[in-house]
Amino acid sequence: MKTSSKWNIGIAAALVVAATAAIVIAFVQPFAEDPAEAETMSVIEENSHRLDVADDGKVTVVEFLDFECEVCGAVYPAIEQLREEYAGRVTFVVRYFPIPGHQNSMNAAIAVEAAAQQGQFEAMYSQMFDTQAEWGEQQVSKADLFRSFADELGLDLAEYDAAVADPATQERVQTDFDAGLDLGVEGTPTFFVNNEKLTIESIDDLRGAFDQALAE
Repeated sequence: MKTSSKWNIGIAAALVVAATAAIVIAFVQPFAEDPAEAETMSVIEENSHRLDVADDGKVTVVEFLDFECEVCGAVYPAIEQLREEYAGRVTFVVRYFPIPGHQNSMNAAIAVEAAAQQGQFEAMYSQMFDTQAEWGEQQVSKADLFRSFADELGLDLAEYDAAVADPATQERVQTDFDAGLDLGVEGTPTFFVNNEKLTIESIDDLRGAFDQALAE
């Protein structure tokens, strides 16, 4: 199946996922009360994880994602494709948005953030999506499996364990989640290009947004 077809199927499924997620999230924390205030907020923080950085900084895409989200997993190859196509021209940023109803989404985000503290954010980010079918939608903790990923990546396991156990690591993840709520994120994946929230139905919608921003 072509990447674009997978994307379209994933987006159709996202309509159901996002609706469910929005209900769950609504019980966690309200969205920003003032839409105008949300529009003026920056979608990027100094500590946001950047997969690629454009030379001129003209165009930035930010994805709020959940590593257990099947739609995020479905669009992951398309994002990798776009990273190749727009290398050096578009900055790609990732922010955590673990859906509360997913048993291992927070565990996965904590594992990725722990890896990031050893300079291996992208490696663990990729590992999560490459293996999502093995651990996603499980009702038991997969923290031990994620630790095995850290071992495979050659991380210092003592440092990894300390980071996972440190409340500050989860707080870092929660900071992204809270920012997403304030920005009106209701489900995953949610994309912003140059601070503008997009409605995405295919990979071409992102291409179009990139091309338009680059041409301005």
